[in-house]
Amino acid sequence: MSQQPTTTTLFEALGGSDAIRAVVRDFYGRVLSDANLAGFFSNTDMVHQTELQVQFLSAALGGPVEYKGRNMKEAHENLAITEFHFGLVAGHLSDALSAAGATDAQVNEIIAIAGSLKDEVCTV
Repeated sequence: MSQQPTTTTLFEALGGSDAIRAVVRDFYGRVLSDANLAGFFSNTDMVHQTELQVQFLSAALGGPVEYKGRNMKEAHENLAITEFHFGLVAGHLSDALSAAGATDAQVNEIIAIAGSLKDEVCTV
């Protein structure tokens, strides 16, 4: 009997829930330290926001977690997010992933997934 090839999701390859949670914490530390981005979060419950981001990233990377937040367009429609801001956020995500030990290929794949949301997130 031959064995079925196993496929590893990005969620699993990065280390699962604990690793994703660590990446998100690092990511928001970077974002909130960025003067160009911090203002977007001035009235945000960051505990709740972090949990939503963990859910979103986990689900997007093939994990078993269900995202329970609003869709990206709805979540960002009242913010003046430009492609410049989007690029900064992507850079911080890339840096947080690299700091967590993600390979360049994994980072590139995840940034491509995030980049596919640009039209929904950028409002200006």
